[in-house]
Amino acid sequence: MQKIILNIGGMTCSACSSSLEKYLKKQPGIIDASVNLVLAQALITYEDNLTLNTLEKYIKEAGFKSLGIFDETKLKKNKHSKAPLIIYGILALLVLYIAMAHMVNLPVIPFLNMMDYPINYAICLLIFSLIFLFYGKDIILNGYKNLIHKSPNMDTLVTIGVLSSFFYSLYNTVMILKGYSMYVESLYYESVCIIIYFLKLGRFIDNINKEKTYDAIKGLVQITPSKALKLIDGKRVEITLDEIKKGDILLCLPGMKIACDGIVSMGTTYVDESFITGESTPVKKDINNKVVAGSLNINGSIEYIAQNIGKDSTISKIVNLVVEATNTKPKIASLADKVSGIFVPIVIILSILTFIFYMIFTHDLNLALTHFVTILVVACPCALGLATPLSIVVSEGKCAQIGILIKKSQILEDASKIDTIVMDKTGTLTYGTLKISKLYNYSTYPKDKLLYLVGCIETNSNHPIAKSLVNKETKYEKVTDFKNLDGLGLEATLNNKKYYLGNAKLVAKLSIENTHVQDEQTLTQNGSSIIYVIEDNKIIALIGVKDIIKKDMKEVISKLKDLNINTIMLTGDNETTANLVAKELNIKEVIANVYPQDKTNEIKNLQSKGKKVMMVGDGINDAPSLATANIGVTVANATDIASNSSDVILLNDSLMSLVKLINISTKTLKIIKENLFWAFFYNIITIPIAMGLLTRFNITMNPMLGSLAMMLSSLTVILNALRLRK
Repeated sequence: MQKIILNIGGMTCSACSSSLEKYLKKQPGIIDASVNLVLAQALITYEDNLTLNTLEKYIKEAGFKSLGIFDETKLKKNKHSKAPLIIYGILALLVLYIAMAHMVNLPVIPFLNMMDYPINYAICLLIFSLIFLFYGKDIILNGYKNLIHKSPNMDTLVTIGVLSSFFYSLYNTVMILKGYSMYVESLYYESVCIIIYFLKLGRFIDNINKEKTYDAIKGLVQITPSKALKLIDGKRVEITLDEIKKGDILLCLPGMKIACDGIVSMGTTYVDESFITGESTPVKKDINNKVVAGSLNINGSIEYIAQNIGKDSTISKIVNLVVEATNTKPKIASLADKVSGIFVPIVIILSILTFIFYMIFTHDLNLALTHFVTILVVACPCALGLATPLSIVVSEGKCAQIGILIKKSQILEDASKIDTIVMDKTGTLTYGTLKISKLYNYSTYPKDKLLYLVGCIETNSNHPIAKSLVNKETKYEKVTDFKNLDGLGLEATLNNKKYYLGNAKLVAKLSIENTHVQDEQTLTQNGSSIIYVIEDNKIIALIGVKDIIKKDMKEVISKLKDLNINTIMLTGDNETTANLVAKELNIKEVIANVYPQDKTNEIKNLQSKGKKVMMVGDGINDAPSLATANIGVTVANATDIASNSSDVILLNDSLMSLVKLINISTKTLKIIKENLFWAFFYNIITIPIAMGLLTRFNITMNPMLGSLAMMLSSLTVILNALRLRK
């Protein structure tokens, strides 16, 4: 089984994306397909025996065109020329003036007066309509093509309406040329021109605004520099990104950006990775540290070895993940998709029935044609089709900008329904590394000297506690007679003095008098593990070490509570340690002493009570429980995203991202519902008006007003979705 994202050409409305999706799902070898109108892409899951040529053949058979495989490294901003729009806008105003000046008491061009010179008037508007038909040839050809392929779309509706008006007007023009001047009042050339212009104007505005929804994703790709400095025999050579090869030694000076993922081989600096993590705090980079393409080098010069280039880079993986997620569909989109699939045929049937009705009961061809064309051009499947995907694209991009990667768009719907968040303690609520919490110094040594002595001994041990007491940048003296006392601590000689570092059991075994019971209790009460420092059979210091709680966790828990979300700590630690952390964070519910394999059962137990559970963990020991939860969230390094299998990946340590995710989800769902309401409401109101059902209340609509209303409808949905960028 394989997945591929293909760029699609020829889609203009939701009926297009819906018909292509249905067609692809029916083809042999295709397991699943999801077509995104906003991105003009198809995410296809297919069997290994299918080839790209076969997939592209399927797309062509459906009436569309494959524009190749999506390449996340080549996202560029499209240019939309305004010149044709301005020129045809002036022509459209001229057409309106010629056709309607006499209706609003404006000066009429003498030789184009419809009453005095009907032939001149008809021929002039015929020429204008031919010009506009050429301008809208892409719409007409696409509409015809989709009708032939039995997948009618919005272009099909417009094509039928415009060509019906044109050929009816052409017939009347022939009658005028034969001397029947009364047919001059039955010309619809201006409708042809204005309908096409409004549709073109609407698409121009739509395309610009659709691109804005994609800006956040494109911004990730465009943040990578176009050139890099390569070191060849000690000399700097400027090269393009395409020329970089794995293993090249590159130089990055202060103020420059990292050109590709790599490993620092020389130098120290601080880099800004906020474009990926959302965190503005600079990150220190030393030798053997990984650097990510696009990071801004702040203050030091470094040399780094090129590792991941192009499609293998972290940025490309992130963009690909975001785009793939955007091409999936949440459940809320299903209703709109179902309606979009049958919308166009229903509109065509309604327009034909309306035409027949007016011909039977009024015998007025002009009136029947007016209603027929108005229904076709006022109906807007685009508003329905854009309601959900536009909002998803904006929200996915916004999340990516602040370091939240979402694997599937359904998460944006589900996150707003979460009422319980279960968090692992170590590495989630805490940093997962031991640090000195408190030092009681009873010796004559200064604090720095005491810690240096401790470091000289602990540097010989691999125990996690030892790592918390050793400074990597300090050069320590060698000790002699070093011994690792199993279950007790360490023994060593330094400067002819015997030292012991260990726990209370070691103190008891050595029969050393302990006069620091109160300090012991203080350390125990704050959840610290105690290291006794013994010199010449005398306790000279107590060092408390513990896993430090993340700096903003208390605020995170408080904000989650404000959102009516209950936070539960689920940990394998003992109850005493767990309760101390929970008390500090104001977490009311703690489930302690839980083995990794039993965490899944705890999640299922909560779900059996009707809870919507989000699990936040490290993605290693918690993998089964993350998969069981309604939403699984992990905190991961940016370079590890490819191997991460959770629903949501946080690219920074701050769990404030959870609050942001839930807020974005809530707002996204609200905007989607508003858009769906507007799209349904618009069509439910305007189509009956176009049919003439409200004529008795003097509420009517002509084709030109219908095309304007249709343009404004999709524009309203787009602008509403863009509110999510704020």
